Formats: sequence, C-alpha cells, structure tokens
Amino acid sequence: MIGRDAELARVDRALADLMAPQTDLMDPVGDADARPAVLDVSGEAGIGKSRFVHELCRRAARLGAGVLRGRATEYERHIPFQPFTDAFADLDPAVRASFPAAAEAAPVLTGAPRGADRFGLHRATAALLAHAATDPLVMVLDDMHWADPASLELLDHLVRHPPRARVLLVVARRARQSPAPLTATLVRGTDTGAVHRTVLGPLAERDCVEGLTAGLPTDQAIRLFTASEGNPLYLLALLQAHREGASVSRLSTTGLGALLLDELTPLTAPQRRLVETVAALGDHATPALLAPVTGRTPADLAADLSELTRRDLLRTGPHGRLALRHPVLRSLVHDGTDTWLRTETHRLAAAELARAGAPLAERAHHAERSLSGYDPATVAVLTEAAEQAAHTAPASCAHWLDVVLRHLPHTPDRAVERRSLMLSRARALGACGQLRESRDLLHQVIAMPDPGGDGAGSRASAVVLCAVMERHLGRYSEAVALLRRELHRDDPVPSPADQVALGLELGSSAPHDTSYPTVRADVARTLEVARALGDDVGVAGALSVAALGEAYEGEMAAADRYARQAADLVDSLPDDDLTGLCEQLARLGWAEAFLERHADAERHADRGLAIARRTGQLYLLPHLLLCKAHVHVQICRPVSAVELSDEAEDIARGIGSDELLAFVLATKAHAVVAACPPGDPRPLAVAEEAVAAAGLGGNWWASIAWCMLGYAALTAGDTARAQEAVLYAGGPGLRRLQPSMRPLFLEVLVTAAVAGGDLESANEWAERAREEAERLDLPAQRASAMRSAAHIPLGLGDARAAAELFVSAADEAARSGALFWEAFSLLIGAPLLAAGGPEGPRQGQAAWQRGLRLAAAGGAEMLTGLAEAIRPAVAGASEGPERRLAELTAREREIAGLVAEGLTSPSIADRLCLSRRTVETHVSRIYRKTGVSSRAALAALMAGRPSGHPFTG
Repeated sequence: MIGRDAELARVDRALADLMAPQTDLMDPVGDADARPAVLDVSGEAGIGKSRFVHELCRRAARLGAGVLRGRATEYERHIPFQPFTDAFADLDPAVRASFPAAAEAAPVLTGAPRGADRFGLHRATAALLAHAATDPLVMVLDDMHWADPASLELLDHLVRHPPRARVLLVVARRARQSPAPLTATLVRGTDTGAVHRTVLGPLAERDCVEGLTAGLPTDQAIRLFTASEGNPLYLLALLQAHREGASVSRLSTTGLGALLLDELTPLTAPQRRLVETVAALGDHATPALLAPVTGRTPADLAADLSELTRRDLLRTGPHGRLALRHPVLRSLVHDGTDTWLRTETHRLAAAELARAGAPLAERAHHAERSLSGYDPATVAVLTEAAEQAAHTAPASCAHWLDVVLRHLPHTPDRAVERRSLMLSRARALGACGQLRESRDLLHQVIAMPDPGGDGAGSRASAVVLCAVMERHLGRYSEAVALLRRELHRDDPVPSPADQVALGLELGSSAPHDTSYPTVRADVARTLEVARALGDDVGVAGALSVAALGEAYEGEMAAADRYARQAADLVDSLPDDDLTGLCEQLARLGWAEAFLERHADAERHADRGLAIARRTGQLYLLPHLLLCKAHVHVQICRPVSAVELSDEAEDIARGIGSDELLAFVLATKAHAVVAACPPGDPRPLAVAEEAVAAAGLGGNWWASIAWCMLGYAALTAGDTARAQEAVLYAGGPGLRRLQPSMRPLFLEVLVTAAVAGGDLESANEWAERAREEAERLDLPAQRASAMRSAAHIPLGLGDARAAAELFVSAADEAARSGALFWEAFSLLIGAPLLAAGGPEGPRQGQAAWQRGLRLAAAGGAEMLTGLAEAIRPAVAGASEGPERRLAELTAREREIAGLVAEGLTSPSIADRLCLSRRTVETHVSRIYRKTGVSSRAALAALMAGRPSGHPFTG
C-alpha cells in the first residue's frame, strides 16, 4: 500500500494484541480488558478504506486469524442485518453446524425469519462470534454508513458487550455520511477504550507521485495529484483517462463523476445495459440471476461479462457475485439509469428471487423498488416481510409498512386495512425508538372513524398505545389527559372491556410521575368494572397496579393485601391468558420486591419475562429485568444483577426513552456498586449517566437516579457529593424520596454527615429514618434505620452501643433474606465487636467470617473488599488497641486523638496550623497502620484504650 505506513503500524499492533494468548477477558461486571474490540476505519469516498481493510484481512490471515468480511450497500439499506449476513456467509459450515444457538441467530446467519426478540438475537450473535473464535477472528464490516438500522443496533450491542473471545471487529465508513446512531456508538466506544479509531486522510504528494504515477513527467504528475487532492480513486481515474488520451490540462478540471462515467462511453448497448442491471441488483448480481433479468442466455452474457471485467468495470466477489469496481461508480450508474428500466429490473428480480425461494426481506427490497402504483401481490410481499421483521428489525418493518400505506388506495373499502396497518406501523416505530413518530401516527388513528369497532383496530387500542408512547417520552400529563378524555367519552361510551384497558393504563402513570393517590379512585373503578365483567385478567391487572401504587407510597398493609390477591389470581391463570398482563406482572413483582418478598417477586418477574419474550412485547422487558436485578442485589447476587441490568439497558437504548434509560442505569449503578471493589470508578460513572439521562425532572425515576448517584458517591468516598445528591433527589422536606425506601436513602445522609463531623444533622436524619422504618414495618428498612442509629453513638465514641445496633441490623436484614444488607451490617460492625469486652475478638471474628462468606458467595466485591480492609482490625483485636496504635508517630497520634473527638479535617488543620491535604495524608497513614477504614472505626479503636493511658511507642 502507498502512504499508509503509520496506519498499518496501528493495524499490526491491534493484530498483535488479538493474537496474544487469551487471558480472563471479562471481570465480574462484564467489562473487557484493555484490548480493543473494534477498529473504526473512516475516510471520505475513494480514500482507500476498502483497500486498507483488504490489507488488514491479508495480514490477519497470514498470522493465522480467521477472517469474515461483509459490507453494507447504498440502495439496500432496509434489508435487515445485511452486512452481518454477508460476513457470516464466509463462516465455516462446520462452525455454524456446531453452534448450539444457530436457530436463534438465523436472521443474522442466513436472513431467515425468526420469531425471537432482537435483543436475544444480539446476544446470540455475540455468542456465535465467541463460538467461531477458537482461533483469533477478524470480522470486517465495510461501508457501514449505509447499514440498515438493525445492523447498527447489533453493532452497538457488540461495542458495549464485546464477545468473550479474541474477536476484532473492523468497521469501515465515511465519517460525514455516517448516521447519528453509528457515530454515537463509535464515539462512546472510543471513550470507554473499546474502539480504536483510524482516520485515512488524503495521500501525501510524494507518495502519490512516486508510487502511483510512474512514467509520467513530474510536473504532469503533480498537476494530476493537485486535481485529485490526494484521493486515490480520483487520482487513478485521472491516470486511466490520461492513458486513454485525455490531456492533463483537461483532466485537471474534470470531476470524478465525469471521469468514471467516461469509462462507460466505449461500451456497446448490451454491455451498458448489463452494467446498469448489475448496479440495480446489487448483491444479487450473479450470472444465474442476470440471465432471466436481462433475457439473455448465459453463453450470450459470458463475452460481455468478460469484457466488462477486463475493463475493470465489474469485479467478481465472494460466491460468484458481480459488483461494479467501486460504490461511487455504482451510484453514478444506478442514478443515471432510465427509471422505467430500473423499475422493470427490480420487478424481474423480485419474480426470479420468489421462484428461487429467496428470503422474504431480499424479495421485499426489489418488490418495493418495482412499485409504481398499487399492486396487491407486491403489497402482500411487503406486508409479510414487515410482519417477519417486526420483532428483529422493527425499523425495516416500519419502512415497508410506510411503503404499503403510501400506495394503498384511500377508499372506504380499505379503511379497516389502513387503520390496522397504521397501528402496526406505530408499534414498529415505537419499538425502534421513534417514539414521537409513533405517537403522531397514533393521533391520526385516533382521529379516524373506527369502522371495525373491535379488536386491535379499536380506538381504545390506539389511545392506550399512544399513552404508552407519551409515557416513554416523559409526557405523563399528556398521557393522563388523553386517557381521562377517552374514559369520559359519551359518543360512543367506551365498552366495559375498553374501560378496563384504559383504566389499567391510567393507573400505570403512577408512581412514575403521577402521585398514586390521584389515580387511586380510577384504579378502584377499573377493578370494579373488571369484576363485573368476570374479567379475571383485568382484575389481576388492577390489583397489581394497586399493589405497586400502595407499596410505593409506603402503605404496606394495603399493598400486601392487594399483592396477595393479585398473586393468587395470577398463579391460577395459564400463560396464554396473561399475554396482555406482562406489564402488570412487572408491577406485581415490584410491589412484592418493595414488600421484601423476594422469592415471589422473582417468580412473577420470571413468568412475565417468559411471556413477554415469547409474545414479542420487548418494551416491557426492562421493567421485568430490573425487578429481578433489584431482588438479586438484595439477596447478594450482584453479578447476575449487573447482567440483568445490561440486558435492560440494551432494550432501553433501543426504545429511545430517556426516562426509562435513567431508571435502568440507576438500577444498574446499584448493582455495579455491589459488584465492584472499593475505589472502582465505574459505579459513579454509571450513576452519573443515569442522572444525565433523567435530566432536570422530579419524578420517581429521576429521584432514584439522584439517590443512586449519592450512594455511589458515598462508596467512592465523596461524602459531600453524596449528601448533595440525596438532598436534591428528596427536594423540600425530602418528600420526593420514595416512601417505601426512605430509610435506605436517609442512611446515605446519616453516613455522610457523620463522616463530615455533622452529628446534629446525622442525629435528625437517623431519627427520621427510625420513624419511617416503624411506619413501614419492613425488616430491611428497619435494619437500615438501625445502621443509621448506630452511627450516632459511634460518632460519639460509644463503640459498644454502635456494635449492638449493627448486629441487630444484621439480624433484621436476615429476616427478609436481604443477604447483602446482612453481610454489610456484619462487616461494618465486626471491628467494633472485636474491640469490645473479653468476648469481643471472638464475636468480631465470627461476624467478619459470616459477612465475608455471604459476600464471596454472591460475588459482592464491594463487601469482600471491605472485609479485606477491616481484616487487620478484626484479627488484631486480641492484641488490644495499645499494640495497634503503637506504630503511630507523635503527629499521627495527635491527629488520631482529634479525629476521635469528632473534629473534621478542616477543623484539625486550623487547630494544628496545617493544610487540609496534610491532615488527610496523615489520616490515610493512620488508617493503614491501624487497619481501620473510617473515622468512626478509628474513634472506636481510640475508645477501646484503657482510660487515662497515654499513647506509647
């Protein structure tokens, strides 16, 4: 290659990393090591990207790596997963046959339809790549600026969750033509280190003149180089034209398009028509298809194909496919072809592909481009293709339905069909993140007469779906107003069944943004109507909505009553009856989680997940996944909680709802805090992204995001930020803090205040936590209040009283199966237990061992890290505080004494005329020498000295 030494050196380094022996590529929270997962190669058209990645593939193959190569194409942007399917065509059939989840990956492997959800397909594709990478593997995806939306979504998944194997993805694209989602994916990957970027700029004059223009006088070579601006395609076209007799002076003012089209001038009419046919057919341009489309025999075609190949206008690629030399040339030829001829080519191609049994998506591409008016057979192909793509490629589904709707006659006899197609398109738009477009289309449906008056085409169905879109957009007031208006219609009055559907959706606005008491009466009416109808599914749904609403508000007796009634009914119904109840299953699961009935919550979440996956209700999966993730944090299984949150994040990003994403990331932050060791920056980064997604809103999800930021900041040691975040989340009087979890959030404030030496505020918040916990009467919340209370005597130097409260907190947490909080309470209290009384060392050691055992069993590295930090304090307790304090210098002893008195670092600095940084450095050394990890623990250690004894040592 000419002039790409620096770029190829980076390629060689990436390939060397790829070929290096595999280590443990993933840590417990699923992040890859420093090895990049993706190489992003960008540059303008004709700059040599395809030639560059060809050289990369050659070098990879020479090193022994497997190579899969696919590309997107300009006029086929709605064929789902085209570049991936193209790449996997090179996969060894034996590898494909041995992959256990080949059926799940079928849409990517072969383009065959599959009724799976697209996010499951993403995971199956990552697993397929890992399965194929028994040796290092390179997958090249060329011209990704033309990729279909489903491929871009899949690529986003692979960037955020790289395959757990030695796999390098190479993405080649034109940066200025890249769609926003592709750019966002690669920029985010660059920020996280998963993507390394290589920009191919213009070639240098010297490289071009010496390497590409041999035999041409230097002054003429320079003029041609100047005209090309260092673009290799342009320069080679100039050189080709010059060799055929064009003067340098004329060429220096000729554009690239004109040069390329000039190459077609010598062609005969049949040859020109053949080139136009190849341009229209794209990846389907094989000799077997060219013959029936052009009406020529294979023998007749052979001579022209040979001549076009000799002129380097056509090239033969994998599997015998023919293509024009460069995408720029294809674009020029395609757009210059007579419209009627191009349409006829697509019509013939669609017919031949149908006869050959080609995948429906490929037929739909040609069927769409053959339409010049309404044609029932063609519309049937597009409608069927849309149905097949609905779950795995909803953007393609929405596109094909739009084509059908544009050609469907606006006649009364088509009204029902039109309404049904519009509803289907609205669902597809919502599924692929085009929430506003979906909502606007649904408003059109609502404004239409309802000729059918039943089923999926009913007005109520459109209203409910529109309210869902408004909710995802964060427009709760609009959703509630729309639903109330529909419920109060009197011409005609909604049917009882529609009243139940509308009422359930209205109740679903709480507690996300609407206060549950404002819809409590509406939910009660919905329950009454459902019971009058004998609609068990509707009754179960209304009970579930009521259970979550009451649980959120902290009305635990009512929540428990509703949740038990709902569970009894749900458990008696078969799965088929619950298809329309998945969202309410999520609500029931969350209500049970807030009631600390973890096994019931997980059981109902799992059932909802199975039904939602089977029936394609993907937008409901995040709520169910997060319910299960929340439970797994409580029962000390944070690694699986992170995995569940990751899946929910994929779906939330696909849906495009910022508010849902904020809730997902907040829950993920909670899980990542527990899964990561102390000092890891990732929990804080996830929590910060949750807050950014939540924006300035004050609803439940925003409040949770800010609370998780406070929690993550506290574990990172930034107590001031922790306090600030929780106070912001709570608003005036902390009324925005979720009532049913308020003690846990107040614990963050108490801990931060004690660390900052503000015992007065800590005491006030601890007392409020006690009152809230008594009202809730939930073990884990009561345990949290006890930990908050323990910090007060600890701050005052009463280690014994604090230790007793931490032990009681552990017992309370154990009552509800909240193993994480049991372990946390034991480990916080272990050093205090160990330092108190003759039995203290034994009790402290026992508490430490149980806490560590619980933490290690669930992979809670936050807690195992804490256990390691306090190990010296617990193990050394039998030596007494004098022995542990003896290693301190005189200045460290002095500062330790002031810390034990409750002075903050600034106060100590003022008293001793030191800088705050110097004081904090001394405190860190004191921690290291004594084996404690907090000011409170140091105060407890100091309190354990015999009274009246000075420091020795």
